[in-house]
Amino acid sequence: MELFRIKKDIPFMRHALIFNVISALTFVAAVFFLLHRGLHLSVEFTGGTVMEVSYSKAADVDSVRKTVESLGFVDVPVQTFGKAQDVVIRLPSPKEISADDQAKKVFTALQAADPDVKLQRTEQVGSQVGDELMHDGLMALLFVVIGVVIYLAMRFEWKFAVAAIFANLHDVVIILGFFAFFQWEFNLSVLAAVLAVLGYSVNESVVIFDRIRENFRKQRKMTVKEVIDNAITSTISRTVITHGCTQMMVLSMLLIGGPTLHYFAVALTIGICFGIYSSVFVAAAIAMWLGVKREDLIKPVKEKDDTDGAVV
Repeated sequence: MELFRIKKDIPFMRHALIFNVISALTFVAAVFFLLHRGLHLSVEFTGGTVMEVSYSKAADVDSVRKTVESLGFVDVPVQTFGKAQDVVIRLPSPKEISADDQAKKVFTALQAADPDVKLQRTEQVGSQVGDELMHDGLMALLFVVIGVVIYLAMRFEWKFAVAAIFANLHDVVIILGFFAFFQWEFNLSVLAAVLAVLGYSVNESVVIFDRIRENFRKQRKMTVKEVIDNAITSTISRTVITHGCTQMMVLSMLLIGGPTLHYFAVALTIGICFGIYSSVFVAAAIAMWLGVKREDLIKPVKEKDDTDGAVV
C-alpha cells in the first residue's frame, strides 16, 4: 500500500554527516542532563507509601489527584485499580513525618472531600524494592540490545547490527535526556515505553536494511550511496503510513488518556519521532561508513570447475 510514489531518489546520504553531527550533539546533551540532573524516579523506584481507597461509586480520579496535590504532593500517581471504585495512591517517602501519619493525613483529606471513602490497605514500599526494579529494568534493556545484535547479525551482517544498536541506543538516551531535562516522572510505564521504542526502532531499521539487500541484488550498477538512498526513498510511503497511524493512537493517549498514561505517551512520541530519524540518518549512515558492500549481503556464486570429474 502506497499513498504516494517518489520517482527520483532523495539524496539522504549526501547530508548524512551534517545530521549525524546534530545527532551526536543531541546525544551528548542528553548524557549531560542525565549525569547532571538525573531522572525524577517515581515511588516504584525510590520507595514510599501505597494507599488503596474504595468509593461507593465510580471514583473521580482527577478530583482525588487534586485533593492529594493540595497537600503538597506533586506528580503523585493516582489511578483506578481493578474496579472503577478502587483507587491506588502512591506517595513518596516522607521526610518530616512518619509514613503512618502521612497516610492518615491524605485519608483525612479524602474523607473531607467524600465521607463515603474507605481505606482498604496501606503498604510501605522500601528502597530495596526500587533498587530491584531498577536492576531488573536495566537487565531487560541489556537483554533486548543483545537480542537485537544477534538477530541483525544473523539476518543481515555484523555491520548492520552495529549500526542498528548505535541508532537504538541513540533513541533511548535521547528519551531519557528529555525526562532528565524537564524532570518528568520516570515510572514503570515509561520504562515499558522505552523498551517498546527499542523494538519499534529496530523494525524500521530492518525494513530499510531489507530493501538495501534487495537493491544490492537487483541494482548492480548503483553505488552504495545510491543503493541506500533508493532503499530509504522507496520505503517512505510505508514509513508515513505506519508511523502516522501509530502516532495518532499515541496522541490520543497523550491528549485524552489522562495523567496515568501521559508520560507513557510522551516517551512513545519522542521515541517514534527519533526512531524514524535514527533509522534513516544514523543506522543507514553508520552502515555506509562501516564499509557495507554488495559482497557482505550477497555471496558470490562459485563457478563450477569444468575439470571436476574429468578422466585423466
